[in-house]
Amino acid sequence: MHFKINGQTYVADVDIRTSILDLCREHLGLTGAKKGCDHGQCGACTVLIDGRRVNSCLTLAVMHQDDEITTIEGLGQIGDLHPLQEAFVRHDGYQCGYCTPGQICSAVGMLDEVAKGWPSHVSSDLAAPLFDDAEISERMSGNLCRCAAYPNIVDAIREVAQAAPEDRTADEKDAAMIKEVMA
Repeated sequence: MHFKINGQTYVADVDIRTSILDLCREHLGLTGAKKGCDHGQCGACTVLIDGRRVNSCLTLAVMHQDDEITTIEGLGQIGDLHPLQEAFVRHDGYQCGYCTPGQICSAVGMLDEVAKGWPSHVSSDLAAPLFDDAEISERMSGNLCRCAAYPNIVDAIREVAQAAPEDRTADEKDAAMIKEVMA
């Protein structure tokens, strides 16, 4: 089977029952995504598949041969961190670090959802969701942090989302946020 992960093509001969998480960790040596609950409840294994956040323990590798898969290793490198990785460090949002890769991948996907105007369960305006702490908490609720660093994680996400200068239009802020998040 062929896979495109973090912009690189991999060939792997794996059982058709292999999850994306096990493919990455056990067959390709990409250990950033963590195996937490292995039931899709903790979010430690979150990766991006075609830009959308997915619990990699719940999806089979065979289903994603032509998809663009991004793990935490594909978002940033030492010395060239993704803006969310830098913000997590600045706000001490990583604590023990076990959930951090999933939190950051989920935050990247979540900010893209907000930029596209997709509402969440708590959105009061379905046409134009207000980006506030309630939205961040709801949209990140699938990612658990046993260290309880949630306030720091919310601070880091809010900082990156609000990075665009105030004198820009909403569309310009969205475009700047997408550019920064997807960099």
